[in-house]
Amino acid sequence: MKVFKFGGASINTVERITNTGNIIKSFKGEKILIIISAMGKTTNALEKVVDAFFAGRKEDALQLFEQVKESHLSTLKYLITVNPKDPAGWQQAENQLKDFFTEVEWLLHDKPVREYDYYYDQIVCCGELLSTSLVSIYLNEVGVKNKWVDVRDIVRTDDNFRDAYINWNYTQQKVKADIEPLFTEFDIVITQGFIGATDENESTTLGREGSDFSAAIFANILDAESQTIWKDVEAVMSADPKEFPDAENIYALSYREVVEMAYYGAQVIHPKTIKPLENKNIPLHVRCFLNPELPGTIISNKPVHNLPPVIVLKKDQVLMELSSKDFSFVEEKPMSQLHEMFAAIKIRPNLSQNGAISLLCCLDDKAEKIEKLALAASGIFDVQIEKNLTLLTIRHYTPEKIQELTKGKTIVLEQKTTETIQVLMR
Repeated sequence: MKVFKFGGASINTVERITNTGNIIKSFKGEKILIIISAMGKTTNALEKVVDAFFAGRKEDALQLFEQVKESHLSTLKYLITVNPKDPAGWQQAENQLKDFFTEVEWLLHDKPVREYDYYYDQIVCCGELLSTSLVSIYLNEVGVKNKWVDVRDIVRTDDNFRDAYINWNYTQQKVKADIEPLFTEFDIVITQGFIGATDENESTTLGREGSDFSAAIFANILDAESQTIWKDVEAVMSADPKEFPDAENIYALSYREVVEMAYYGAQVIHPKTIKPLENKNIPLHVRCFLNPELPGTIISNKPVHNLPPVIVLKKDQVLMELSSKDFSFVEEKPMSQLHEMFAAIKIRPNLSQNGAISLLCCLDDKAEKIEKLALAASGIFDVQIEKNLTLLTIRHYTPEKIQELTKGKTIVLEQKTTETIQVLMR
Protein backbone atom coordinates (compact mmCIF):
# COMPACT_ATOMS: atom_id res chain seq x y z
CA MET A 1 0.00 0.00 0.00
CA LYS A 2 1.33 3.41 -1.01
CA VAL A 3 -0.09 6.90 -0.49
CA PHE A 4 0.44 9.55 -3.17
CA LYS A 5 -0.32 13.25 -2.93
CA PHE A 6 -0.49 15.39 -6.08
CA GLY A 7 -0.50 19.15 -5.63
CA GLY A 8 -2.48 21.67 -7.64
CA ALA A 9 0.40 22.38 -10.04
CA SER A 10 0.44 18.74 -11.16
CA ILE A 11 -3.14 18.97 -12.52
CA ASN A 12 -3.51 22.63 -13.52
CA THR A 13 -3.82 21.85 -17.25
CA VAL A 14 -5.24 19.02 -19.33
CA GLU A 15 -1.68 18.07 -20.29
CA ARG A 16 -0.65 17.85 -16.65
CA ILE A 17 -3.67 15.75 -15.74
CA THR A 18 -2.65 13.41 -18.57
CA ASN A 19 0.90 13.37 -17.20
CA THR A 20 -0.38 12.57 -13.70
CA GLY A 21 -2.42 9.74 -15.22
CA ASN A 22 0.73 8.37 -16.85
CA ILE A 23 2.56 8.41 -13.51
CA ILE A 24 -0.29 6.49 -11.89
CA LYS A 25 -0.35 4.00 -14.79
CA SER A 26 3.35 3.29 -14.24
CA PHE A 27 2.49 1.75 -10.85
CA LYS A 28 0.12 -0.78 -12.39
CA GLY A 29 -0.90 -3.55 -10.01
CA GLU A 30 0.01 -1.65 -6.85
CA LYS A 31 -2.50 -0.53 -4.23
CA ILE A 32 -2.42 3.26 -4.00
CA LEU A 33 -4.52 5.78 -2.13
CA ILE A 34 -4.26 9.12 -3.93
CA ILE A 35 -4.82 12.56 -2.41
CA ILE A 36 -5.25 15.46 -4.85
CA SER A 37 -5.29 19.20 -4.19
CA ALA A 38 -7.43 21.79 -5.97
CA MET A 39 -6.37 22.66 -9.52
CA GLY A 40 -3.86 25.46 -10.01
CA LYS A 41 -5.14 28.77 -8.66
CA THR A 42 -8.61 27.44 -7.78
CA THR A 43 -8.21 27.96 -4.03
CA ASN A 44 -7.26 31.60 -4.60
CA ALA A 45 -10.25 32.05 -6.91
CA LEU A 46 -12.60 30.53 -4.35
CA GLU A 47 -11.17 32.77 -1.63
CA LYS A 48 -12.28 35.75 -3.72
CA VAL A 49 -15.77 34.24 -3.87
CA VAL A 50 -15.79 34.00 -0.06
CA ASP A 51 -14.61 37.60 0.31
CA ALA A 52 -17.31 38.93 -2.01
CA PHE A 53 -20.05 36.87 -0.36
CA PHE A 54 -19.05 37.85 3.17
CA ALA A 55 -18.91 41.52 2.14
CA GLY A 56 -22.54 41.27 0.99
CA ARG A 57 -21.71 41.42 -2.74
CA LYS A 58 -23.81 38.42 -3.74
CA GLU A 59 -23.81 39.09 -7.49
CA ASP A 60 -20.03 39.50 -7.52
CA ALA A 61 -19.65 36.26 -5.60
CA LEU A 62 -21.89 34.39 -8.04
CA GLN A 63 -20.03 35.83 -11.02
CA LEU A 64 -16.65 34.89 -9.57
CA PHE A 65 -17.92 31.39 -8.90
CA GLU A 66 -19.23 31.17 -12.46
CA GLN A 67 -15.63 31.54 -13.65
CA VAL A 68 -14.60 28.58 -11.46
CA LYS A 69 -17.46 26.53 -12.89
CA GLU A 70 -16.62 27.36 -16.50
CA SER A 71 -12.95 26.52 -15.98
CA HIS A 72 -13.71 23.04 -14.62
CA LEU A 73 -16.42 22.27 -17.19
CA SER A 74 -14.02 23.32 -19.94
CA THR A 75 -11.35 21.00 -18.56
CA LEU A 76 -13.90 18.17 -18.46
CA LYS A 77 -14.71 18.70 -22.15
CA TYR A 78 -11.05 18.26 -23.10
CA LEU A 79 -10.58 15.23 -20.85
CA ILE A 80 -13.67 13.21 -21.76
CA THR A 81 -14.80 12.30 -25.25
CA VAL A 82 -18.57 12.48 -25.74
CA ASN A 83 -19.86 9.28 -27.31
CA PRO A 84 -22.98 10.21 -29.37
CA LYS A 85 -24.22 6.61 -29.14
CA ASP A 86 -23.83 6.53 -25.36
CA PRO A 87 -23.83 10.04 -23.84
CA ALA A 88 -24.64 8.72 -20.38
CA GLY A 89 -20.99 8.65 -19.30
CA TRP A 90 -20.47 12.28 -20.19
CA GLN A 91 -23.73 13.29 -18.56
CA GLN A 92 -22.84 11.44 -15.37
CA ALA A 93 -19.46 13.18 -15.22
CA GLU A 94 -21.00 16.60 -15.77
CA ASN A 95 -23.68 15.94 -13.15
CA GLN A 96 -21.04 15.03 -10.58
CA LEU A 97 -19.41 18.45 -11.00
CA LYS A 98 -22.78 20.19 -10.98
CA ASP A 99 -23.65 18.62 -7.63
CA PHE A 100 -20.67 20.41 -6.09
CA PHE A 101 -21.54 23.65 -7.89
CA THR A 102 -25.02 23.46 -6.36
CA GLU A 103 -23.57 23.03 -2.85
CA VAL A 104 -21.81 26.38 -3.15
CA GLU A 105 -24.51 28.25 -5.07
CA TRP A 106 -27.14 27.27 -2.51
CA LEU A 107 -25.00 28.98 0.12
CA LEU A 108 -24.21 32.04 -2.03
CA HIS A 109 -27.91 32.82 -2.46
CA ASP A 110 -28.21 33.19 1.30
CA LYS A 111 -26.87 35.98 3.54
CA PRO A 112 -23.86 35.55 5.85
CA VAL A 113 -24.98 35.13 9.45
CA ARG A 114 -21.97 33.19 10.79
CA GLU A 115 -18.25 33.95 11.05
CA TYR A 116 -16.04 34.33 7.98
CA ASP A 117 -14.05 31.14 8.65
CA TYR A 118 -17.20 29.01 8.51
CA TYR A 119 -18.10 30.27 5.03
CA TYR A 120 -14.49 29.96 3.93
CA ASP A 121 -14.52 26.24 4.62
CA GLN A 122 -17.92 25.58 3.03
CA ILE A 123 -16.87 27.30 -0.22
CA VAL A 124 -13.15 26.63 -0.56
CA CYS A 125 -13.52 22.87 -0.03
CA CYS A 126 -15.23 22.74 -3.43
CA GLY A 127 -11.85 23.04 -5.18
CA GLU A 128 -10.63 19.64 -3.99
CA LEU A 129 -13.96 17.96 -4.68
CA LEU A 130 -13.91 19.20 -8.29
CA SER A 131 -10.27 18.36 -9.00
CA THR A 132 -10.48 14.81 -7.64
CA SER A 133 -13.68 14.19 -9.59
CA LEU A 134 -12.00 15.30 -12.83
CA VAL A 135 -8.94 13.10 -12.29
CA SER A 136 -11.06 10.11 -11.27
CA ILE A 137 -13.32 10.52 -14.33
CA TYR A 138 -10.29 10.85 -16.62
CA LEU A 139 -8.57 7.77 -15.21
CA ASN A 140 -11.70 5.68 -15.69
CA GLU A 141 -11.94 7.04 -19.24
CA VAL A 142 -8.43 5.79 -20.07
CA GLY A 143 -8.93 2.40 -18.44
CA VAL A 144 -7.47 2.98 -14.97
CA LYS A 145 -10.22 1.66 -12.75
CA ASN A 146 -10.52 3.66 -9.55
CA LYS A 147 -12.92 4.58 -6.75
CA TRP A 148 -13.65 8.22 -5.86
CA VAL A 149 -14.45 8.94 -2.18
CA ASP A 150 -15.73 12.12 -0.52
CA VAL A 151 -13.22 12.58 2.31
CA ARG A 152 -15.82 14.48 4.33
CA ASP A 153 -17.43 11.10 4.99
CA ILE A 154 -14.14 9.79 6.40
CA VAL A 155 -12.11 12.51 8.13
CA ARG A 156 -13.94 13.80 11.22
CA THR A 157 -12.82 17.08 12.79
CA ASP A 158 -13.91 19.63 15.36
CA ASP A 159 -15.50 22.94 14.30
CA ASN A 160 -12.34 25.05 14.48
CA PHE A 161 -12.95 26.24 10.93
CA ARG A 162 -9.88 26.89 8.72
CA ASP A 163 -7.60 25.04 11.15
CA ALA A 164 -9.64 22.04 12.26
CA TYR A 165 -8.34 19.33 14.59
CA ILE A 166 -8.67 15.68 13.62
CA ASN A 167 -10.77 13.25 15.63
CA TRP A 168 -8.30 10.41 15.21
CA ASN A 169 -10.41 7.66 16.75
CA TYR A 170 -13.46 8.29 14.55
CA THR A 171 -11.33 8.85 11.44
CA GLN A 172 -9.41 5.62 12.03
CA GLN A 173 -12.64 3.65 12.40
CA LYS A 174 -14.00 5.10 9.13
CA VAL A 175 -10.78 4.39 7.21
CA LYS A 176 -10.77 0.80 8.44
CA ALA A 177 -14.48 0.30 7.76
CA ASP A 178 -14.95 2.27 4.51
CA ILE A 179 -11.57 2.69 2.79
CA GLU A 180 -9.62 -0.52 3.38
CA PRO A 181 -12.37 -2.79 1.93
CA LEU A 182 -12.33 -0.80 -1.33
CA PHE A 183 -8.88 -2.18 -2.13
CA THR A 184 -10.30 -5.67 -2.57
CA GLU A 185 -11.95 -4.40 -5.78
CA PHE A 186 -9.88 -1.35 -6.74
CA ASP A 187 -6.14 -0.76 -6.95
CA ILE A 188 -6.65 3.01 -6.95
CA VAL A 189 -8.73 5.00 -4.45
CA ILE A 190 -8.91 8.76 -4.95
CA THR A 191 -9.93 11.29 -2.34
CA GLN A 192 -9.29 14.87 -1.25
CA GLY A 193 -6.68 16.51 0.91
CA PHE A 194 -7.09 19.60 3.07
CA ILE A 195 -10.73 19.02 4.04
CA GLY A 196 -12.88 17.10 6.51
CA ALA A 197 -16.25 17.51 8.23
CA THR A 198 -17.75 18.00 11.68
CA ASP A 199 -20.33 15.85 13.47
CA GLU A 200 -22.92 18.19 11.90
CA ASN A 201 -21.62 17.43 8.37
CA GLU A 202 -20.25 20.95 7.99
CA SER A 203 -17.13 21.11 5.83
CA THR A 204 -13.85 22.03 7.49
CA THR A 205 -10.30 22.65 6.31
CA LEU A 206 -7.06 21.62 8.01
CA GLY A 207 -5.07 24.79 7.37
CA ARG A 208 -3.46 26.00 4.17
CA GLU A 209 -1.30 23.34 2.52
CA GLY A 210 -3.05 20.72 4.68
CA SER A 211 -3.20 18.16 1.85
CA ASP A 212 0.22 16.81 2.84
CA PHE A 213 -1.17 16.26 6.34
CA SER A 214 -4.27 14.54 4.93
CA ALA A 215 -2.03 12.11 3.06
CA ALA A 216 -0.07 11.42 6.25
CA ILE A 217 -3.29 10.68 8.15
CA PHE A 218 -4.20 7.99 5.62
CA ALA A 219 -0.63 6.66 5.44
CA ASN A 220 -0.58 6.26 9.22
CA ILE A 221 -3.96 4.54 9.53
CA LEU A 222 -3.42 2.31 6.49
CA ASP A 223 0.12 1.37 7.63
CA ALA A 224 1.40 2.42 4.22
CA GLU A 225 4.86 1.36 3.09
CA SER A 226 5.54 4.94 1.99
CA GLN A 227 4.05 8.34 1.21
CA THR A 228 5.04 10.29 -1.89
CA ILE A 229 4.42 13.98 -2.51
CA TRP A 230 4.66 14.82 -6.21
CA LYS A 231 5.92 18.37 -6.78
CA ASP A 232 7.34 20.51 -9.59
CA VAL A 233 10.90 20.45 -8.19
CA GLU A 234 13.57 17.78 -8.57
CA ALA A 235 13.97 17.42 -4.80
CA VAL A 236 13.73 19.35 -1.55
CA MET A 237 16.04 22.34 -1.92
CA SER A 238 18.23 24.25 0.49
CA ALA A 239 16.43 27.52 -0.33
CA ASP A 240 13.79 28.99 -2.62
CA PRO A 241 15.49 28.93 -6.05
CA LYS A 242 13.54 32.05 -7.08
CA GLU A 243 15.32 33.98 -4.33
CA PHE A 244 18.60 32.04 -4.30
CA PRO A 245 19.66 30.69 -7.72
CA ASP A 246 22.49 28.68 -6.14
CA ALA A 247 20.08 26.64 -3.99
CA GLU A 248 21.08 22.95 -3.82
CA ASN A 249 19.03 19.79 -4.07
CA ILE A 250 18.98 17.75 -0.85
CA TYR A 251 18.42 14.05 -1.51
CA ALA A 252 18.03 12.77 2.06
CA LEU A 253 16.65 14.37 5.22
CA SER A 254 15.62 13.22 8.67
CA TYR A 255 12.13 13.73 10.07
CA ARG A 256 13.64 16.04 12.69
CA GLU A 257 15.36 18.24 10.12
CA VAL A 258 12.18 18.66 8.07
CA VAL A 259 10.19 19.62 11.18
CA GLU A 260 12.83 22.24 11.98
CA MET A 261 12.78 23.57 8.41
CA ALA A 262 8.99 23.77 8.42
CA TYR A 263 8.94 25.47 11.82
CA TYR A 264 11.12 28.27 10.51
CA GLY A 265 8.93 28.74 7.46
CA ALA A 266 10.46 26.65 4.67
CA GLN A 267 7.71 25.97 2.12
CA VAL A 268 8.56 22.32 1.82
CA ILE A 269 6.33 19.99 3.87
CA HIS A 270 3.34 20.96 5.98
CA PRO A 271 4.56 20.99 9.62
CA LYS A 272 1.82 18.60 10.81
CA THR A 273 2.69 16.01 8.16
CA ILE A 274 5.74 14.47 9.78
CA LYS A 275 4.40 13.21 13.13
CA PRO A 276 1.90 10.62 11.76
CA LEU A 277 4.66 9.27 9.52
CA GLU A 278 7.37 9.29 12.19
CA ASN A 279 5.06 7.49 14.62
CA LYS A 280 5.05 4.46 12.31
CA ASN A 281 8.43 5.01 10.63
CA ILE A 282 6.85 5.54 7.20
CA PRO A 283 9.33 7.10 4.74
CA LEU A 284 8.24 10.23 2.89
CA HIS A 285 9.37 10.73 -0.69
CA VAL A 286 9.34 14.08 -2.50
CA ARG A 287 9.46 13.47 -6.25
CA CYS A 288 9.15 15.49 -9.43
CA PHE A 289 6.00 14.98 -11.50
CA LEU A 290 7.72 16.67 -14.45
CA ASN A 291 10.45 14.02 -14.45
CA PRO A 292 9.32 10.93 -12.50
CA GLU A 293 12.57 9.12 -13.29
CA LEU A 294 14.48 11.35 -10.86
CA PRO A 295 15.03 9.90 -7.36
CA GLY A 296 13.86 13.00 -5.48
CA THR A 297 14.28 13.30 -1.70
CA ILE A 298 13.67 10.63 0.93
CA ILE A 299 12.73 11.72 4.45
CA SER A 300 13.09 9.10 7.18
CA ASN A 301 14.31 8.51 10.72
CA LYS A 302 17.91 8.13 9.55
CA PRO A 303 20.14 11.04 10.63
CA VAL A 304 21.75 12.97 7.79
CA HIS A 305 25.05 14.80 8.21
CA ASN A 306 26.94 17.51 6.31
CA LEU A 307 23.84 19.34 5.09
CA PRO A 308 24.36 22.61 3.20
CA PRO A 309 23.13 25.87 4.76
CA VAL A 310 19.33 25.80 4.61
CA ILE A 311 17.95 29.30 4.05
CA VAL A 312 14.46 30.62 4.78
CA LEU A 313 13.62 34.26 3.97
CA LYS A 314 10.40 35.78 5.30
CA LYS A 315 9.57 39.25 4.04
CA ASP A 316 6.87 41.65 5.27
CA GLN A 317 7.74 41.21 8.92
CA VAL A 318 6.69 43.41 11.85
CA LEU A 319 8.72 44.01 15.01
CA MET A 320 6.44 44.69 17.97
CA GLU A 321 8.14 46.00 21.11
CA LEU A 322 6.08 45.54 24.27
CA SER A 323 7.46 47.49 27.23
CA SER A 324 6.39 47.63 30.86
CA LYS A 325 4.51 50.87 31.52
CA ASP A 326 6.08 51.47 34.94
CA PHE A 327 9.55 49.92 34.47
CA SER A 328 8.52 46.83 36.44
CA PHE A 329 9.86 43.51 35.25
CA VAL A 330 8.01 41.65 32.50
CA GLU A 331 7.06 38.83 34.82
CA GLU A 332 4.89 35.72 34.70
CA LYS A 333 1.41 37.28 34.82
CA PRO A 334 1.74 39.80 31.94
CA MET A 335 3.61 37.19 29.90
CA SER A 336 0.80 34.70 30.51
CA GLN A 337 -1.75 37.31 29.44
CA LEU A 338 0.23 38.01 26.29
CA HIS A 339 0.33 34.33 25.31
CA GLU A 340 -3.44 34.18 25.80
CA MET A 341 -3.73 37.11 23.35
CA PHE A 342 -1.58 35.26 20.80
CA ALA A 343 -3.85 32.22 21.09
CA ALA A 344 -7.08 34.22 20.89
CA ILE A 345 -5.94 36.18 17.80
CA LYS A 346 -4.35 33.05 16.26
CA ILE A 347 -0.98 34.59 15.65
CA ARG A 348 2.45 33.15 16.46
CA PRO A 349 5.73 35.06 16.78
CA ASN A 350 8.38 33.97 14.30
CA LEU A 351 11.01 35.20 16.73
CA SER A 352 10.81 36.62 20.26
CA GLN A 353 13.28 37.93 22.79
CA ASN A 354 12.83 38.97 26.41
CA GLY A 355 14.51 41.82 28.21
CA ALA A 356 14.08 42.95 31.80
CA ILE A 357 11.23 45.33 31.07
CA SER A 358 10.37 44.58 27.45
CA LEU A 359 9.55 41.83 24.99
CA LEU A 360 10.38 41.92 21.28
CA CYS A 361 8.21 39.91 18.88
CA CYS A 362 8.70 39.41 15.15
CA LEU A 363 5.39 38.64 13.41
CA ASP A 364 4.03 38.21 9.90
CA ASP A 365 2.48 41.50 8.77
CA LYS A 366 -1.16 40.44 8.77
CA ALA A 367 -2.66 43.89 9.22
CA GLU A 368 -5.90 42.93 10.94
CA LYS A 369 -4.22 40.60 13.43
CA ILE A 370 -1.37 43.02 14.16
CA GLU A 371 -3.91 45.76 14.88
CA LYS A 372 -5.91 43.48 17.19
CA LEU A 373 -2.78 42.37 19.05
CA ALA A 374 -1.45 45.91 19.46
CA LEU A 375 -4.81 47.11 20.78
CA ALA A 376 -5.15 44.20 23.22
CA ALA A 377 -1.56 44.45 24.44
CA SER A 378 -1.78 48.22 24.96
CA GLY A 379 -3.82 47.57 28.11
CA ILE A 380 -0.72 46.03 29.72
CA PHE A 381 2.27 47.36 27.77
CA ASP A 382 3.51 50.38 25.88
CA VAL A 383 3.48 49.18 22.26
CA GLN A 384 5.78 50.24 19.42
CA ILE A 385 5.73 48.77 15.92
CA GLU A 386 8.22 48.75 13.05
CA LYS A 387 7.19 47.33 9.67
CA ASN A 388 8.83 46.36 6.37
CA LEU A 389 11.45 44.10 7.92
CA THR A 390 12.87 40.77 6.69
CA LEU A 391 13.55 37.68 8.78
CA LEU A 392 16.45 35.52 7.62
CA THR A 393 16.86 32.03 9.05
CA ILE A 394 19.90 29.86 8.25
CA ARG A 395 20.22 26.31 9.52
CA HIS A 396 23.72 24.79 9.39
CA TYR A 397 25.08 28.30 8.92
CA THR A 398 28.64 29.27 8.19
CA PRO A 399 30.24 32.66 8.98
CA GLU A 400 30.67 33.23 5.26
CA LYS A 401 26.99 32.57 4.51
CA ILE A 402 25.86 34.91 7.32
CA GLN A 403 28.12 37.67 6.03
CA GLU A 404 26.96 37.15 2.44
CA LEU A 405 23.25 37.32 3.25
CA THR A 406 23.38 40.23 5.73
CA LYS A 407 25.79 42.44 3.77
CA GLY A 408 24.46 46.00 3.49
CA LYS A 409 21.59 45.30 5.93
CA THR A 410 20.92 46.75 9.37
CA ILE A 411 20.43 43.99 11.92
CA VAL A 412 17.55 44.76 14.28
CA LEU A 413 17.44 41.50 16.23
CA GLU A 414 19.53 38.33 16.21
CA GLN A 415 19.33 34.90 17.83
CA LYS A 416 21.81 32.07 17.40
CA THR A 417 22.14 28.44 18.46
CA THR A 418 24.73 25.90 17.39
CA GLU A 419 22.52 24.87 14.46
CA THR A 420 20.42 27.90 13.56
CA ILE A 421 20.73 31.67 13.30
CA GLN A 422 17.81 34.07 12.87
CA VAL A 423 18.38 37.66 11.86
CA LEU A 424 15.69 40.32 11.63
CA MET A 425 16.92 43.12 9.38
CA ARG A 426 15.94 46.22 7.54
